[in-house]
Amino acid sequence: MTLHAPLIIDIAGLTLSKHDKRRLKHPLVGGMILFARNWQSRDQLTALCHSIKKVRKDLLICVDHEGGHVQRFKTDGFTHLPPMRALGELWLQDGKAGEGSGALRATRAATACGYVLGAELRACGVDLSFTPVLDLDYGESSVIGNRALHRDPRVVTLLAKSLMHGLLQSGMANCGKHFPGHGFVKADSHTDIPVDKRSLKAILADDVRPYDWLGTALTSVMPAHVIYPRVDTRPACFSGKWLGEILRGQLGFTGAVFSDDLSMAGARVLDGQPVSPTQAAVAALNAGCDMVLLCNQSTGEGAELDALINGLTEAQLKGQWQASDASEERRLAMLPASRAMPWDDLMVQPAYMQALDLLP
Repeated sequence: MTLHAPLIIDIAGLTLSKHDKRRLKHPLVGGMILFARNWQSRDQLTALCHSIKKVRKDLLICVDHEGGHVQRFKTDGFTHLPPMRALGELWLQDGKAGEGSGALRATRAATACGYVLGAELRACGVDLSFTPVLDLDYGESSVIGNRALHRDPRVVTLLAKSLMHGLLQSGMANCGKHFPGHGFVKADSHTDIPVDKRSLKAILADDVRPYDWLGTALTSVMPAHVIYPRVDTRPACFSGKWLGEILRGQLGFTGAVFSDDLSMAGARVLDGQPVSPTQAAVAALNAGCDMVLLCNQSTGEGAELDALINGLTEAQLKGQWQASDASEERRLAMLPASRAMPWDDLMVQPAYMQALDLLP
């Protein structure tokens, strides 16, 4: 029987409840995502991650930890990382002669950011941060804002590659988001259904460039909950054209594809009709996602999480979606292959101390 654990879920508190353990043991659950509500201290986070791995060693522990205002853990020794726009601004500081020193300092700082980010998370037991943001900074998006590196896709590509190099040095994979681009639309897909009316040619010429240029350095991608009506009537996360024909086919991407949060407004309506998380998950998996996230549904009894697990199980039995060995291999490939450095050892490691000095 084909094994495939596509669900990434969350938990309500600082420790695992019996309900959390039951869900994490389910064969369709492949990982979990942490939020600020799951954080109290480094010791508590480390103990939580250890307890998760005790349930199942192969569970992928994820977090949104980009820097700036999207950083879940900010106290008890965690470095306050700058918003990614700070790297783009550093790139522009070339001096009067325009000798390019700003660009070189920016790429060096980006590698330092990636290393500090990955090493600190891994020291506490976290496997993956959903970073870097590859959206272009058009100056309009209400949700991307200073999370974007730059407006120029060439600058975004080189800074993202430098950041990803730092993540790699720490032993962490990466996730480029939000394919094919969330930066042009003003609406926030957490609360609205953004629509980008540009042509495929325009999007490919600009927003998609980083995904193409980064090539095999990109280990995973998260599609946008944005509709591009001149390409497909469905958001990219649920579009076989975007994920199959363009991302996998045209760009040759071979890494993992994570859906964005299926509880967001941009994921709750398909083809003009409201859908349940289970229906959204089935649509995303059939479109080409390897894993699907459902976030912030664990509080209280966690009824939405149980409904998704049960619903996806039933949908599989009915043949509404098929498990994929390839998807499971891509999920397992996101797990770190090296042993993490303990926090106290990391604090005195020369490479880490140097990286701290290079942050913008």
